[in-house]
Amino acid sequence: MNIGAHVRGGGNLVHSLEEGVAIGATSIQVFTQSPRMWKPSLYAPEVLAAFREAQAHHPSVTDTFCHATYLINLATADLELYEKSVATLTHNLSVARGMGAGGLVLHVGSHMGAGFDDVVRQVAEALGRALDGADAAPAGVADCPILIENAAGAGGTVGRSLEEIEFLIDACNGDDRLGLCIDTQHLWASGVDYSTIEGAEALVAEVDRRIGLTRLRCLHLNDSKIELGGNRDRHANIDEGTIGTMGLAPLVGHPAIRELPLLLEVPGDGGGPRARDVVAARHAVEVGVALYEGTPIPPAPVLPSTAPSHATKALAKKSSAAKAPAKKAAAKKAAATKAAATKTPATKKSAKAPAK
Repeated sequence: MNIGAHVRGGGNLVHSLEEGVAIGATSIQVFTQSPRMWKPSLYAPEVLAAFREAQAHHPSVTDTFCHATYLINLATADLELYEKSVATLTHNLSVARGMGAGGLVLHVGSHMGAGFDDVVRQVAEALGRALDGADAAPAGVADCPILIENAAGAGGTVGRSLEEIEFLIDACNGDDRLGLCIDTQHLWASGVDYSTIEGAEALVAEVDRRIGLTRLRCLHLNDSKIELGGNRDRHANIDEGTIGTMGLAPLVGHPAIRELPLLLEVPGDGGGPRARDVVAARHAVEVGVALYEGTPIPPAPVLPSTAPSHATKALAKKSSAAKAPAKKAAAKKAAATKAAATKTPATKKSAKAPAK
């Protein structure tokens, strides 16, 4: 069992790794740059080497994955946006390779109503350019594939079905440097019901038939705020959404799935996955294994108490720093007011009384 989490680390790759260790994750996922900005994060080779060395010293974290920025759209009709997307994807892949990541997860983008068939070739061309143009992995480090993530199904998104992802890989001549990342919430929002043994087995069989299980490198393990077939990307904490532990269990406990890295992208308390979310995810897998093996369902675990996440602590620190000058000024003003109130006023000279 390999329960991972998307971690932030404030832009510091080693801190991201340490955050994963702190919450009990055995794999991590990080952004290679700000997810909603075009400006790339530039990492010197020694910084990437330091991350690889740090991971070697944390054997409990067995896998690292990267996620490309959300702004990329390889299916756009806007030539400027298309070229910017290809360049950004290429850079993101260079960073992921330098980190020794097991895959770079990608949202392909949206055709904005043009239709999937009209954009297949241009998406395939973009993927090929990025795969060939990115910096090679360092000597002795395995290559990093691009993992196409299934979309939630809204707004003309590309990759909303396994069939579309199959066509994309075929258009790239079955390039071995392409793989798959399945998001459980996106599947659910797209109307794929895997909440029974039969449903999960049918899904796994389709993945194997269309794409190949060897290309499936990881899952994004999320509950859903949206109902089945709701076509929106809205993640919920495990067992706090419309899927629930019992709905996730048949998929994550499947013999072909249970040992893959299962990466949490849940909101937590607003700062991302927490230790309690890792425990809840592990329980979902244990329930799934019990379903397949015909053993008693394990009882729900006692979840760790909620502690502020790394992001929450950073936000609190920033807020405290911003309030400090105002507090200091207020204290200074109060002290001045108090001093003025206690000071003995100067006695005016009395006017001489008129002579009698």
